[in-house]
Amino acid sequence: MNEQKLREILTNIKEGKLQPEEALSLFKDFDYKDLDFAKIDNHRQLRTGYPEVIFGQNKTSEQITGIIEYMLAQDNNILVTRTTREVFDKVRKITREAVFHEAANCITIRKTTGKKPDTHIALISAGTSDMTVTEEAAVTAEIFDNEVRRYHDVGVAGIHRFYDKVSEIRKARVVIVVAGMEGALPSIVGGMIDKPVIAVPTSVGYGANFGGLSALLGMLTSCASGVSVVNIDNGFGAGYLASMMNKL
Repeated sequence: MNEQKLREILTNIKEGKLQPEEALSLFKDFDYKDLDFAKIDNHRQLRTGYPEVIFGQNKTSEQITGIIEYMLAQDNNILVTRTTREVFDKVRKITREAVFHEAANCITIRKTTGKKPDTHIALISAGTSDMTVTEEAAVTAEIFDNEVRRYHDVGVAGIHRFYDKVSEIRKARVVIVVAGMEGALPSIVGGMIDKPVIAVPTSVGYGANFGGLSALLGMLTSCASGVSVVNIDNGFGAGYLASMMNKL
């Protein structure tokens, strides 16, 4: 239940096109829908501006398709993160509108298109190995109606690649920086631009990287001001937060 749908129902009641008893049936699952294995938060878009997102990891394909079948009737855009092509093949059987984003391991289904802000999000990755996390952030921001401009493989081992793009990056309203290894890139970006930086540590790196922990700690202890940090490999969290900031 999004704001547009709610307004439509209330307007129809006011104009006599819809009887209160009929409206009550539409509001039966207003707060959430209990599917037994999942409780879908129908009220979330009204509260936060964004519909519930499906975290696909460890969910069966039957569970994911069951959730999607219900959500399709609500006319919300749908995002499934941490999923596979095998799951996508089953989703496509219930809707041809589904798109699989191979690099991000995400599925999107667009039912509505909102007005994009005049501003945009810059998305920077330190290396090509960070691509899955980077694209998860991009796909998330884009399904929420943001323009995303990507700057891949500009890490500290060849920092001149970042400096070549810094004048373009400064035009963004918010910047996401994705990096593994020691996670130094967000500090450099934060010291060069006047926009908020969302740092995303990835689990990319050799043994002492500790599955992203070294990158996370490096970002948390950044000496650059204006840098905030999300969890390891959490491209979704970065894309979601960047969308909220871009629309302020």
